[in-house]
Amino acid sequence: MNIREQLVEHVPRLRRYARALIHNRELADDLVQDTLERALRHTEQFQAGTDLRAWLFAIMHNVFANQARRPAARTPALSVDDDSIPEALFAVQGGQGRSLEIRDLDYALQRLSIEQRQVVLLVGLEELSYAEVAVALDVPLGTVMSRLSRGRERLRALMAGEQRGANLKVVG
Repeated sequence: MNIREQLVEHVPRLRRYARALIHNRELADDLVQDTLERALRHTEQFQAGTDLRAWLFAIMHNVFANQARRPAARTPALSVDDDSIPEALFAVQGGQGRSLEIRDLDYALQRLSIEQRQVVLLVGLEELSYAEVAVALDVPLGTVMSRLSRGRERLRALMAGEQRGANLKVVG
């Protein structure tokens, strides 16, 4: 299987990570597309026998960092008081407790620093090893471990409502 075919196999993981990282479906899909474009342009830089997934996450990290530095890349705010948006879009159907828990987890993830969120998502969601995360983010292994530890602790505190400004709804 050539590298282009292998890239296609990693699209779902790239998309899942990008959506969790950015929290905006359209911008996340743009990030995945930019990542794949860059990977295709630079396939000669990929070293056969190394981890393609880690290489792709490293590219995504760099693309994301470059985009975050540009002010135009920031997502515009949407007011929930906007009368042009139907109220039904904000409604939650009954029996959605699990959905609310996931929403609260997503909210808590967004409250982490970007550095902690990246490590938590790559280890917890994408199941990369600490070494793979260190390569993908171009940081020392110890930095990965400390960011993961601090990120997990902050997530626990946020989910338990122990941090100021957490304001997470308890679903029981």
